Amino acid sequence: MDDTPTSPAADKRGVGSDRLAGAVLVAFALAIMWETRVLPLGSLSHPGPGYLPLALAVLLAILGAVVAMRGGPELRSLDWTEARHAAMILAGCAFAALALEVIGYRLTVMALLVFFLGIVERRPPAAVAIAALALSLGSFYLFSDLLLVPLPRGPWNF
Repeated sequence: MDDTPTSPAADKRGVGSDRLAGAVLVAFALAIMWETRVLPLGSLSHPGPGYLPLALAVLLAILGAVVAMRGGPELRSLDWTEARHAAMILAGCAFAALALEVIGYRLTVMALLVFFLGIVERRPPAAVAIAALALSLGSFYLFSDLLLVPLPRGPWNF
């Protein structure tokens, strides 16, 4: 029997990456289910505001359990070569969450795209500028003006 970290026998001894990821998904789904308890569910023909979040959380819990049961390689056997890349993406998302209300949607999306495309992905500056301007202004127009979704404008009303 092969006892390499990716073999099924070794997979049952340690914590596998898929098992951990599935458990985190189930825990996240349970937290969502707990939070939706205050929202009215409604009925199947007239769903309330808590109906869809609860249904999605149940689906997430089921899929997380399937991922956890399938297993995968042990965490210690994984190569973490993309850890820096993942940390940069997480930092960009944290910035966006904190800056959205402070500097507004358009400037936050522009800064985020410049960071992701220019620094993380190292794309040419002209392409980064065009993409950042087009996506931030275009998505703001789509959601705010056409779909009438209120988006934060920031202190300069931009």
